[in-house]
Amino acid sequence: MIRLLNRFTDPETRHPFFDQLEKLFRNRTGVAGLIIISVFVLCAVFAPFIAPHDPVENALYEQLKPPAWKEGGRSSNLLGTDDLGRDILSRLIFGARVSLMVGVVSVGIAVFLGTLFGAIAGYFKGWPDNVIMRVMDIILAFPGILLAIVIVAYLGPGLRNAMIAIGVISIPRFARIVRASVMEEYEKDYVLAARAVGAKNGRIIFNAILPNCLAPIIVQASLGFGSAILDAAGLSFLGLGAQPPIPEWGAMIAMGRSMILRAWWVMTFPGIAILLGVLGFNLLGDGLRDALDPRLRD
Repeated sequence: MIRLLNRFTDPETRHPFFDQLEKLFRNRTGVAGLIIISVFVLCAVFAPFIAPHDPVENALYEQLKPPAWKEGGRSSNLLGTDDLGRDILSRLIFGARVSLMVGVVSVGIAVFLGTLFGAIAGYFKGWPDNVIMRVMDIILAFPGILLAIVIVAYLGPGLRNAMIAIGVISIPRFARIVRASVMEEYEKDYVLAARAVGAKNGRIIFNAILPNCLAPIIVQASLGFGSAILDAAGLSFLGLGAQPPIPEWGAMIAMGRSMILRAWWVMTFPGIAILLGVLGFNLLGDGLRDALDPRLRD
């Protein structure tokens, strides 16, 4: 046990991962983002146990009830109800589950395809690089949300198609980052040695080069979560994302925009939830960048 503790505490022998983790926890920005995301994830995972009401159950006799503190604490709806009598707090908690799923799926699509295309372009160069990067440039030439709207309009409205669209528009970000990292690693000694002993290109890319390119990918993935949540909310606001009665934050804002003056809570609290979710992932991304960037190490 003592040897194991010494291995983790001795700067000479412990794995660099623990140094980076320690640096992340010393970063106030990263810790703040991590706390926000932890609350976000806990709400998503334990939504059925935390939510005080059914998020899709209508109660027309309780429609547009103000938050509990507006009624002197007599109401059981802490954040009020919407025009169908559904509890806003419960819908926000279950909406965290939807937003987390959007982030995981869309960022997963972008990371997988972006890393694959970027690695091929950066390693082989020549015409594969020209073809792949020109396609990425074409995608980047369009405003992201506009291209997502076009894709969803073609595939059809729905949460699944919205996640696909958000993943597609995010591919160029990862492809450009991975391409630059692979090109930087390509001329290093360990890659030249692997090529000299006859290692196959696929083995060199996936076993040697990409593990050394994880830091920028992780940082971009964290930032991509925030962008995915925001894009999903925008598509749902336009009626192209999550469809009723799915409790999605952007759709909740769209439903409450017509009653902002007489029932401000219907769209205000979903907007705050989106703000906190995006802020949390952006803060974590900044903290990860400071912890993983070797140029910023002590």
